[in-house]
Amino acid sequence: MKQAGRLFDCISVQADRPLPDLLNAKSSGQWQAYTTEAVHRKVYELAAALLRMGIGGGGGNVEQRDKIAIISPGRPEWIITDLAVQLTGAILVPLYPNTGEREIAQILSETEAKCVFTGDCALTDVILSIKGQTPSVQSVFCFNDDSKGTFWETLLQDISPIERNRINQIAAGIHTDDICTIIYTSGTMGSPKGVMLSHGNIMSNITSAFPVLDQIPRPQNRALSFLPLNHIFEKMVMYIYLFNGFSVYFAENMESIGANMRETGPNVFTAVPRLLEKVFERILAEGQKLRGIKAKIFNWSVHLASKYEISGNSPWYKFQQYFADRLVYSKWRKAVGGNIQAIVVGSSACPVRLERIFTAAGIVIMEGYGLTETSPVIAVNHYFSSGRKFGTVGQLLDDVQVTIADDGEILCKGPNVFKGYYRNEELTREVMQDSWFHTGDIGSRDEQGFLRITDRKKEIFKTSGGKYVAPMPIENRMKESLYIEQMMVLGAGKKFVAALIVPAFGQLGKWCSDRNLPCSTPAEMVHQPEVVAMIQSVIDHYNREFNHVEQVKKFVLLPTEWTIESGELTPTSKMKRRIILDKYAKEIDSIYESDGTVPEL
Repeated sequence: MKQAGRLFDCISVQADRPLPDLLNAKSSGQWQAYTTEAVHRKVYELAAALLRMGIGGGGGNVEQRDKIAIISPGRPEWIITDLAVQLTGAILVPLYPNTGEREIAQILSETEAKCVFTGDCALTDVILSIKGQTPSVQSVFCFNDDSKGTFWETLLQDISPIERNRINQIAAGIHTDDICTIIYTSGTMGSPKGVMLSHGNIMSNITSAFPVLDQIPRPQNRALSFLPLNHIFEKMVMYIYLFNGFSVYFAENMESIGANMRETGPNVFTAVPRLLEKVFERILAEGQKLRGIKAKIFNWSVHLASKYEISGNSPWYKFQQYFADRLVYSKWRKAVGGNIQAIVVGSSACPVRLERIFTAAGIVIMEGYGLTETSPVIAVNHYFSSGRKFGTVGQLLDDVQVTIADDGEILCKGPNVFKGYYRNEELTREVMQDSWFHTGDIGSRDEQGFLRITDRKKEIFKTSGGKYVAPMPIENRMKESLYIEQMMVLGAGKKFVAALIVPAFGQLGKWCSDRNLPCSTPAEMVHQPEVVAMIQSVIDHYNREFNHVEQVKKFVLLPTEWTIESGELTPTSKMKRRIILDKYAKEIDSIYESDGTVPEL
């Protein structure tokens, strides 16, 4: 990679190695390829159009520079807009496509965004509906030519040598320490905060993370992208692709990911654990359709995979794994395109059971850890087995320092650490102390340098007896069960620990069917006494691994999955604990309306 300090330096790197399919997306049912030349032309044309509109700002003071918002799923136009905004010296403010109207209005007002780029008609309508609350917004441009906003391609016109020189002059004055984006966190416990990241912050992470990504064997540089690009994890990895000669394919939507994988045959992609859970659920659902010897072979293969160890497996295990691969695992790989060697996972804890199963099936799970404020990766498991350990988030990236505070909190220092929260100096001072960023996560490092996350500092609670409980390890362990999909541990200020549980209804449905139980819907299942008793046996099994105070004494089964759309999950699939507590207050009250027969010891 050429000497690069700013994200848009990828343009000159790409010019040396142009691709016929740099960026790719579906149009009218067919994949449309954007060549390197076409992408660069559109980037400069859009940058010139923005400057004609009086939008820009060069480098320097973040307050004096214009802000441009984008709210769209990932697509080639997103990348083109990002690069064009960078070249003008303006600052990109990306939002999740499913962000609520109130939050959108808050962010646009706080940043005083001058214009907004949207992904479709519906998002354009949302922006126009709150126009009165966001007086700074002068224009709305849409990537689709079917909305009330201005079609973005009307901005793209031939540019003169004078305009190109002006763009290059502005770009030359932008430094690595200049802010390039303000990314608002999803906020699991409070309101979103604007994280200011510089070119240098993200570039340091790109430089340190690529050698890890480069370990993955790949016959060609082809990646599938489907996570939101306003998530710093996906954006950072996207620029790894852009600096290193990858062809990037954007999935049509979350429902089409499987089909898009089979169409494009990517070598790598990034994901959140929730997606892996969904993929595995579909694998199990297909396995449940089998009968006779095929069903037995499938179930044996899943059980075998769940026993896989990174540190080594016996010759007998490897012998069995060979036949399981020929008969079962190879079909799983084919279902995700046939070329996937590894999946890089982040955002929340990945169940170890899934890590074992996918890895045994020839798809290595490389779980990592980081935050928006750290650009984002702090640590990651490697492709090579010597740099990978189940139950951890891997080893530190080069240039990233970590220390564990006396109370167990993970502190981070390095060039990847953000420049502060936008217009919130007080909160910045709170999390930045002596140049160490306080992550809010509790963890530890072992002798080999592997980092383990045990909980969120703010999520640890105290029971009425004064005993502290960390909910995350309990939740993660119990979700290893095939029958528990989602779980939230309760007990702050209460006599004992309890839980809200969303069962894995696919597996539970088969369990009920095998026993001829009269329940076909989730609502019927959660009230079936036999189901409740079975889940109780699962809880009892895992409770043995925890001390008495941490053990789940009571639970309520819920008939509805928690989703991003229904508001219980953040856009990165983390639980919004406060929202869940409020939404299920009646169910929680029913748990603790006891006569004291479950005392705390």
